[in-house]
Amino acid sequence: MKVLNQKSVLLVLTLSIIIITSSCRKKKLTEVVEVPLPTTEQKMTIGDPEDVKASEGAFNVVKLPFKYDAFAPTIDAMTMEIHYSRHYLTYTNNLNKALAGTDLASLPIEELHKKLDMSNAELRNNLGGFYNHSLYFEILTPKGEGKPKDSLATAINRDFGSFDTFKALFSEAANKQFGSGWAWLVVDKAGKLQVTSTPNQDNPLMPSQTISGKPILAIDVWEHAYYLGYQNKRMKYIDAFFDVVNWKKVGEKYDEAIKK
Repeated sequence: MKVLNQKSVLLVLTLSIIIITSSCRKKKLTEVVEVPLPTTEQKMTIGDPEDVKASEGAFNVVKLPFKYDAFAPTIDAMTMEIHYSRHYLTYTNNLNKALAGTDLASLPIEELHKKLDMSNAELRNNLGGFYNHSLYFEILTPKGEGKPKDSLATAINRDFGSFDTFKALFSEAANKQFGSGWAWLVVDKAGKLQVTSTPNQDNPLMPSQTISGKPILAIDVWEHAYYLGYQNKRMKYIDAFFDVVNWKKVGEKYDEAIKK
């Protein structure tokens, strides 16, 4: 009987030790995996368009007289900064590099287009990238003017029937441009307004275009121009684009084009 009691005591002690040890291990394990979450959030820093300048060369970026966030919500600040200070600037710098030390470096931008060898992919892409983006950023304004006025309004009514018809044709050209590219409003050789589109960085000043002419309005439908704000909804971006068009500037470009 006495031996049995000793065994029982030993068994109870052993079980107690196991339970206590197991409990301690669980407590230590819990303490290890409990990691405090961060209490602060990282903030994105948006730059200033005034700081954007091309490297040495014949061409520089057009000045953007507004802060990047001025176009929100139509175009968000991050999209504007990436588009202007990276994509546009890169095309400008690459064009200057491609022209450096050549006879082409002294030519005006439109003469460069006339003399362009379309098989020269490097020059073609960077010349178009520079010219197209220059026009795009030049005709943007945070507070769009709704509709064109004066001689441009008259010409749109003459050649398209109405502003709404023009807008529908322009939007369709932009939306149906397969993959990356541009849609344009151009003044052709006869002084008539026409809508067209081009792939990649081509434009209506380049040789062998379906519709040739002097561009006065351009919309960029590369994804970098709208994807952060609109994702795959290109048509929504196109509709919103008309809210930031500087029709006064487009009208000035029309008047210049018909004088030549």
